[in-house]
This record gives sequence, C-alpha cells and structure tokens, in this order.
Amino acid sequence: MEASMFWKIVLAVVLVWVALAVVGALIKGLFWVLVVGAVGFGIYFLVKAMSGSDDNSHASRF
Repeated sequence: MEASMFWKIVLAVVLVWVALAVVGALIKGLFWVLVVGAVGFGIYFLVKAMSGSDDNSHASRF
C-alpha cells in the first residue's frame, strides 16, 4: 500500500509542476501585451485630456 501512496504523491507533484509551468508561460507571454496595452491607454487618455475638447457626451449624467 505504501507504493500506491508514493505514486499518488509523485503524480500530485508532477501535476502541480505542470500547472505552474503553464501559468508561468502564460504570464511571461502576456506581460508585454499588458505593458503595451497600458501604455496605449495612457497615451490615449493623455491626448484626450490635453485636446481641450469640451465634448462630454460620453460622461454619465444624473
């Protein structure tokens, strides 16, 4: 019975290792997409704020 428990522990460790590898690869791959998106939104909002346009049609009114 102890051999069965050993293989369950090995399987659990392998599954956790694979899951962390996949999550790490996704984070590494999507990091620069997130950075470029954040910079793009920042530039958009900066240009929008500096444009001096008084168009407030997108603002919610109560």
